[in-house]
Amino acid sequence: MRCEIIAVGTELLLGQITNTNARDIARELSSLGIGVYYQTVVGDNEKRLMEVFNEALKRADLIILTGGLGPTDDDLTRETVAGVLELPLEKNEIWEQKLREFFSRFKRPMSAINLRQAMVPRGGKILLNDRGTAPGIFLEERDKVIILLPGPPRELLPMFKEQVIPLLREKLREKENLAVLQSKVLRIIGLGESAMAEMISSLLENQSNPTIAPLAKGAEVHLRLTARGSSGAETESLLASKAEEIKKVLGDYIYGEDEEELEFAVARLLWEQGKTIALAESCSGGLLCHRLTNIPDSSRYLLAGLVTYSNEAKINILGVDPAVIAVKGAVSAKVAEMMAAGVRRLCRADIGVGITGVAGPGGGTPQKPVGLTYIALEAENLKLVQRYEYWGSRLDIKERASQAALHLLRLYLLKKLKKAE
Repeated sequence: MRCEIIAVGTELLLGQITNTNARDIARELSSLGIGVYYQTVVGDNEKRLMEVFNEALKRADLIILTGGLGPTDDDLTRETVAGVLELPLEKNEIWEQKLREFFSRFKRPMSAINLRQAMVPRGGKILLNDRGTAPGIFLEERDKVIILLPGPPRELLPMFKEQVIPLLREKLREKENLAVLQSKVLRIIGLGESAMAEMISSLLENQSNPTIAPLAKGAEVHLRLTARGSSGAETESLLASKAEEIKKVLGDYIYGEDEEELEFAVARLLWEQGKTIALAESCSGGLLCHRLTNIPDSSRYLLAGLVTYSNEAKINILGVDPAVIAVKGAVSAKVAEMMAAGVRRLCRADIGVGITGVAGPGGGTPQKPVGLTYIALEAENLKLVQRYEYWGSRLDIKERASQAALHLLRLYLLKKLKKAE
């Protein structure tokens, strides 16, 4: 079953409201094996909505429209759908009574315009709304299933889960087309998208079920595996089997699955090995510490995180040699190394990390451009400093620096730091 979601509302086009409804609906539909092939956003304009709806009728079996079911003149979804389908609007006595009870309960007068919300295209089934005045509508016409839902997410999502999903499940069961669509994401660090794609080229070329889709995500690459089956157990088995194939090729470049962030992967290794860490950050402004403390129970491994932003703080707190700063500058490999050593010594940690760089947008020179960053790691029998050059905004550079530091930590804990050199 091909689905198209049409979100109606000029406020969505203007960026005043984020269209979370399409995301939530698509996630729920995947549990039934229904694929969303198109998502469209259209303003509160009858002509344009007619064009979009007519196009959806040509290419989708299931059309879900959100928004535009209110009582005012710019709420056009109900009337437009009925007009395109050449169906008269008929008063639903049950919903009219619900509206009267709603306004009476809150001791508010009901305007005549509110009665528009009790009008339903002939043959449509009312979807009850306990959280607002606009009901949903479930309609089967021209061998299509057409669903109209109110725009506010707090009204839409419960209605969709509690009423729409059961109706769609029953339709699919009648057609013996009930399936499950399920996805798994593999998270990859230390490889670019093209290099990763080359390594698994045979799997990408010969994919069927599950499908494999590479996605660039900042400093990471994600692989989304999507399987279709007759049951959750079948799709889980397909996903697990394909994930194992990929892991045999990519190995430790894969650090986690689904929602697992890199900081959690590092935290898990620190827990397992019983190691402690202390951080000295300059250009990253404490972002590495922030990410590591997002993990519950982070006190088991994180002893301290110091933002030694000024030269004086580097000298007075961490013991960085002022002569080194004078000769090499605060943004240098030697200063990063001394920051890592100083915080490790100060906190008596197993691992010390030092980060220094030029976050921009000003402060760069031809010799030390914006984005130049040094990250140092010191542990027992190990001293390592890496040089990086990043691009982007100040926040981009801070995020990339924290990501690189976590990557170094993970490689050290896996005893595979040579891969980062």
